[in-house]
Amino acid sequence: MTTPCNPKRVSTRTALAALIGVAALALVAFAQPQPKPSSYAPVTGIDDFQTVMSRMEAAKPEIMKKHAALLAERYDLSDRPAQGVTMSRGKPVQEGVRVKLPASMTWEKLTAMKPDEVREKGACPKGFLPLPHPNHPEGGMLFPKHHIDEINKQEARDLTRFDLDYDLPTHFLPEYPPAIFLTTRPDLGDVSQGKVVTMMNYFELFNGILNPKQLEGLRLLVTPFPQQQFNQTDDRRSAHPHRGVTCFDCHVNGHTNAATHLVGDIRPQEFRHRLDTPPLRGVNIQRLFGSQRALKSVEDFTEFEQRAAYFDGDPVIATKKGANVLERGSQVHFMAEFEALLDFPPAPKLNVLGKLDESKATESEVRGQTVFFDKGQCAVCHPAPYYTDNLMHNLRAERFFKPQMINGRLASADGPIKTFPLRGVKDSPPYLHDGRLLTLEDTVEFFNLILETKLTVQEKADLVAFLRTL
Repeated sequence: MTTPCNPKRVSTRTALAALIGVAALALVAFAQPQPKPSSYAPVTGIDDFQTVMSRMEAAKPEIMKKHAALLAERYDLSDRPAQGVTMSRGKPVQEGVRVKLPASMTWEKLTAMKPDEVREKGACPKGFLPLPHPNHPEGGMLFPKHHIDEINKQEARDLTRFDLDYDLPTHFLPEYPPAIFLTTRPDLGDVSQGKVVTMMNYFELFNGILNPKQLEGLRLLVTPFPQQQFNQTDDRRSAHPHRGVTCFDCHVNGHTNAATHLVGDIRPQEFRHRLDTPPLRGVNIQRLFGSQRALKSVEDFTEFEQRAAYFDGDPVIATKKGANVLERGSQVHFMAEFEALLDFPPAPKLNVLGKLDESKATESEVRGQTVFFDKGQCAVCHPAPYYTDNLMHNLRAERFFKPQMINGRLASADGPIKTFPLRGVKDSPPYLHDGRLLTLEDTVEFFNLILETKLTVQEKADLVAFLRTL
C-alpha cells in the first residue's frame, strides 16, 4: 500500500534542491579563476557583425565628443598660417605655439623650473603629455577624410570606419597630395603631377622613369591587402567586406598624410603608443625603421609591416584575416628598391654639407643655425647633412609629469625613440612619434623644456626659422 504524497513536502524539497543548486553554482563561479590579461586578441566574437556595428555606431558621437574636448583643452586649434612659408606644393605652414599652458604659467617660468618641481606641481602642459588615439581602447588605422574621399573616388575602396573619425584638423596635416622627388631623377623635380598615386595611375605616371623592378615594387606599394580594421571578416571596422589597405594609404606618394594607428609591439593596450605616420622620404640614408622597433633595414620594415604590424602585432589574427606574406628575394626587394628612391624635398638655402649658404639665408636663419648646433643641443641627435644620427634616444619626458590615464592611454615612459631626419621637416606635421606637437614652435618649446636648454624668446624664433630652411 503506497503512502499518500504530501504536496507541501514535495514543494519544500524542490525549493531546497533549487537553493542548493544555486549555491553550488555560485561556489563554482567563485572558484573559477578570473580572466588574466592576454597578449592575444580574441579570434571569434560573441555578437554578430550587425549587432557590433550598431553598438559602435551608437557609441561613436560620445567617443568623438570626449576626444574633441581633450584636443580643445590641450591646443589652440585655430587656422593661423605663417606668412610666406609653405610646404613643397604650396600648402601654408601653421605658425605659433599651440600647446596651452596651465593657468598663471608662462614658458619662461616653466623652463626655469626643475623637472621634479614641474612634476610635483602638475605644471607640465597637457599638450606635452602622450597623445591618445581617438578611441585608445579600440585603436586601429584611421585616415583623414580627404584621403578617404580620394581613394573612394579613384578605386571605389572606402576607408571609412563606422566607429571613429580622424581627429586632427586638416590645416595641421601635411599637404595633399604631397610632392614626389626621386634620387635618380632630380632633374624632373616633383614627379607626382599633383596626383595621389594609386593602383589606377601608377603605371602611367612612372612607366619610363622607373626600371621594371622598381615599377613592380611601386605596384605592390599601392596594392590593397587585408588589415586589422579593413578586411573581409566579421570583426572588421568597415561597413562592408573590404579589400584592405595599401602602404601608400598612410605613406601617400611616399610621404605621409598623418594617418594614425597604435604601435603593435607593446602590451597591455593602455601602454600602446599612438603612431604618427612618418615620411618615407630619405629612406636611402636611414638605418633604423619603426619609431621604436629599431628594424635594421627597410626590407625588414616592409616585410614586418604586412606580416604583423597590419594586424596589431598579432600573427594569430593575421592568419584569420589574410596575412600577405611577401617573398623576400623579389617582392620585398622590389618594394624596398622603390622606397629607397624617395628623396627629401629641395632645400635651396643649404650647401652640399647640409649647412646654410649664408649668402642665401636671412640673419634670423643664420642665428637659428647657431642655436641648433650650439646652445639648443639639437645636433647631438640631428647632425648635418640629413639631420639624423640613425640612433635611438630616450628623452625621459616622464621626469616632468606623474603617470596618469588619459582617455584610455596610460601616460608614462615613452622609452627609446628613433631619431627622425629633420630634412624637409616643415612638410611633415604634426611632430614627435605620436603627433602630440602640432607646429615647429610647439616642438621647440617641448625640447627647450625636456633638454633644459633655457632658450630665449629670440633664440626660439630663430631656431624655428632655421628649421623651416631644412
